[in-house]
Amino acid sequence: MSNSSSRVIVSLDFPDGKQALDLCQKLDPTNCKLKIGKELFTREGPALVEKLIASDFDIFLDLKYHDIPNTVASACRAAADLGVWMLNVHASGGRVMMEAAREALEKTSHQPLLIAVTVLTSMSQEDLSETGISKPVDEQVMLLASLAKSSGLDGVVCSAKEASSLKSELGEEFCLVTPGIRPADSSSDDQKRIMTPAEAITAGSHYLVIGRPITKAEDPVAALDAINASISQV
Repeated sequence: MSNSSSRVIVSLDFPDGKQALDLCQKLDPTNCKLKIGKELFTREGPALVEKLIASDFDIFLDLKYHDIPNTVASACRAAADLGVWMLNVHASGGRVMMEAAREALEKTSHQPLLIAVTVLTSMSQEDLSETGISKPVDEQVMLLASLAKSSGLDGVVCSAKEASSLKSELGEEFCLVTPGIRPADSSSDDQKRIMTPAEAITAGSHYLVIGRPITKAEDPVAALDAINASISQV
């Protein structure tokens, strides 16, 4: 179950819990969801996740599990026990790993959405080639997304630039979560495959992960409200 109908996931890319909580105290949990990634979780641990869930926020635990199947399955169970709304694994971990994660969650009383990372939105074609993958980015994304769906996952993390083709190939219900979202007047920072919020929703994205354009804004609430308004007009 979700506490918010908002399609915006605010990325809490802070070095410590105090800064994250200072922002969250200004936000309405009905107007956004929250993403907790590796830095913040490593610093603050499960206690911060539980505190934000107790404040009625939907939490996307973005730890990108990628390990042997049994280890990933156990980690997914632990995340489900925290009460998170969504969590993720790396699709490049393969079918057996993803199926183990899915089966682990099916045995828990609380079943969060399980999605897979395809190709990081910070990676260009050159970056991908340097890892030994010769396929074009869009083909690699489609390959991994198809594998994730056939492994029983709910969706994938992808660039909004791949959303239209993924939606067409994998169906309306397959959840597409897209980072690399920047309002038209924002810096692209370290993201290379980006779109505006309205463009991403039009392309087929279900949820938009947005960090600095909100968290670094002079008025984060106003920035979030503007993004929600732009999405509602699509």
